[in-house]
Amino acid sequence: MVEQKATNVHWHSGEVTREDRYNVLGHKGATLWFTGLSGSGKSTVAVALEKELTARGKLCYRLDGDNIRLGINKNLGFSAEDRTENIRRIGEISKLFVDTGVIVLSSFISPYRADRDTVRALHDAGDMDFLEIHVDCALAEAEKRDPKGLYKKARAGEIKGFTGIDDPYEAPVKPEVHLHTDEMTLEQEVAILISELESRGILNFSI
Repeated sequence: MVEQKATNVHWHSGEVTREDRYNVLGHKGATLWFTGLSGSGKSTVAVALEKELTARGKLCYRLDGDNIRLGINKNLGFSAEDRTENIRRIGEISKLFVDTGVIVLSSFISPYRADRDTVRALHDAGDMDFLEIHVDCALAEAEKRDPKGLYKKARAGEIKGFTGIDDPYEAPVKPEVHLHTDEMTLEQEVAILISELESRGILNFSI
């Protein structure tokens, strides 16, 4: 848990409730947290789901690992400590989006279970929907894909602490959705996620 350093600060509540914002949009906010190895297909399925949700008139926003590290988290590296802070910040950002009614698609390797559990706890404390999506792909297949050439560099010793090679990946124990991207089509993956959102009542809301 991160220590609160600033003193004499207090939460300022407004007169518009979360339900008011959800009612404007006609759906609930929620965080879909895509976790998996590099090359497993996290960003690919998030992009496809974003397109499908937008086509259905649902407001969503995609938070991608590399994109975030080019902006708000540009001062963080890939040490265990920096990875933890990276995920903590994204968890807080996701929570803010959910409060506004946005469906957040967060795609991050997020290799450590404790970090993902911290994000879940943030959402649980705020009574917000959080779905952990395990984007599962065999390491051999992820290396074969290697869209950014990172595995090749890691195997050559050019990248240290690379998840799946010389740094661990702690797979989710009970994810809300488990996608096997080396066995499924992208269309199947999106259909499964849409079905999950529908079954949880996230895609429709009215007071």
